[in-house]
Amino acid sequence: MADQAGMRRPVQVDKDLLAILCCPETKLDVTLADDVVVNKLNDAISRGLLKNKAQKPVTELLDGGLIRSDRKILYPIREDIPVMLIEEGIPLDGIL
Repeated sequence: MADQAGMRRPVQVDKDLLAILCCPETKLDVTLADDVVVNKLNDAISRGLLKNKAQKPVTELLDGGLIRSDRKILYPIREDIPVMLIEEGIPLDGIL
């Protein structure tokens, strides 16, 4: 899990797993989010401003994320496990 001070350990997602993962809603490819995006999202989470697709507040900081190829949704990675549930996707409108 990401720590509160903003220092995150590198996300370890198996390359073979990453190659077969896709968005569960659209089936578009996903790629690993860079640190800039993850830091922006974690800042919004810390300020209580981020909601997921289910319109529930995101309260747990991200270790990393997988961005859908259209750059509209990010799926969180927590403890090196991608959370590929439609309702857990985080809309990126206005963030990127």
